[in-house]
Amino acid sequence: MEKPMLTLEPQMAAHAGEMFALLSDPAIYEHENEPPVSLDWLRDRFARLESRQSPDGRQLWLNWVIRLPSSELAGYVQATVHPGGRAAIAYVLASRYWGRGLARRAVEAMLGELGKRYQVGTLSAVLKRANVRSLRLLERLGFALATPELHAALEAEPDEILMIRDL
Repeated sequence: MEKPMLTLEPQMAAHAGEMFALLSDPAIYEHENEPPVSLDWLRDRFARLESRQSPDGRQLWLNWVIRLPSSELAGYVQATVHPGGRAAIAYVLASRYWGRGLARRAVEAMLGELGKRYQVGTLSAVLKRANVRSLRLLERLGFALATPELHAALEAEPDEILMIRDL
């Protein structure tokens, strides 16, 4: 039997140490965001996210780390599941894992989980226009550009692209 290329584990505060090192990779932040300010900050954030839901309970906040067969972590995938079966997804991989098909496998695994366990029917992803690597990944996964109306309704910024897909 072939060993899986990766597995998704629910993100926990215990992952913070390894994830802090991974998330300190400056290449990840070429288009947006910043690295975590400290290990303690990241551990606290992960601990708050362990509930897997928003404070008001209306959204599911699903976060998974990507575990490789070598037992190393490669990054994370996440989804915010809104009432009505819509989910917004995101993903981050350390640059040393780019170009190996790992992001595609990890996002596909998450999409399978969202469809089966969480009855998600519609997906969205927002990315900076300059992030060609992410755009290509989403296109390979069957995402398409959202209409200008949906772009406005979901409050995507002018320098962002909103991609959508039905499951």
